[in-house]
Amino acid sequence: MAFPTRGHRRSRARAVLPAVVLLGTAALAGCADPGASAAGNPSGGTPTTAARNGVVYNTSPDQQRIRADKDAALAAKVPQLIGKDGKLTVATTAGSIPLSFHATDDKTPIGSELDIAQLVADKLGLELDVRVTSWENWPLKTQSGDFEAVFSNVGVNKDRVKLFDFASYRAAYMGFEAKKSASYDIKGADDISGLKVSVGSGTNQEKILLAWNKELEAKGKAPATLQYYSSDADTILALASGRTDLNIAPYPSTVYRENTRDDLKVVGKVNAGWPSETLVAATTLRGNGLAPVISEALNSVIKDGSYGKVLERWGLSEEALPESKTISEENYAATQATATASPAGKAS
Repeated sequence: MAFPTRGHRRSRARAVLPAVVLLGTAALAGCADPGASAAGNPSGGTPTTAARNGVVYNTSPDQQRIRADKDAALAAKVPQLIGKDGKLTVATTAGSIPLSFHATDDKTPIGSELDIAQLVADKLGLELDVRVTSWENWPLKTQSGDFEAVFSNVGVNKDRVKLFDFASYRAAYMGFEAKKSASYDIKGADDISGLKVSVGSGTNQEKILLAWNKELEAKGKAPATLQYYSSDADTILALASGRTDLNIAPYPSTVYRENTRDDLKVVGKVNAGWPSETLVAATTLRGNGLAPVISEALNSVIKDGSYGKVLERWGLSEEALPESKTISEENYAATQATATASPAGKAS
């Protein structure tokens, strides 16, 4: 089963790694997944947050999103069953600043993922209908037809292509973060030996840590202790208070915290598809014909510049892709060999 239940995931993790600490339910966001990433609402109710990297993040419900014009030719390609209600129903987990999170009203989902979804909906002549869901639920609800596409930092992997098709739109990296006073430099398995690392359950980052722990055990070294928290706020509180040594989360979220907090910093970066490469992609039901149309829409907004403006708005320009590609089970192996980000996003 490509998407085991939370309980099955934890049972398997315990079988492989005794050094696992469960501190409540897994974080609801994840993947190239935004797992355990946002530290609540750092804006304190103010509509904007000025970061040290020069980005001013609008965290209010009034987003004034960058918009795109309808492309009639693309709109005509939308599968009839999907386009008949005039909406593009998009799922997001709303758990990872600046990717997908709740605005200062604590109810409006905002972020770069939804801005990109808006561009796609505009190009296809559809109204964007956003549904917030948990990380555990989006796969089944996409299969059941409740969601037509998922824009929530989902990374492509070999299990997911068995059930879903993808339209890539961003490079996929994970960041390790630690307290400002830490001296860690995380590049591989040896660097996490014996440390306490928080991670979201069922995410790509968890897969990386489990693989690294296997490497450590094979070398006779102490594995990392994986810790799972019930909320993103709890995850970051544990890190800031020293109850964990490291947190692994989507790289944009770790960069956001490094630039908006005084107590945390990024201490490592790894491709979300380690040991291969992967990409973040819009996720659709396998074989329903929507992913290729989304790819065309994405390539249109890449060409007209609105895509670049969205990434710049959220401080994500270094993760821009020069082209969106449709990825399915049939071409997955080939795309793994050619998955590349723009030159600015190559460092890892």
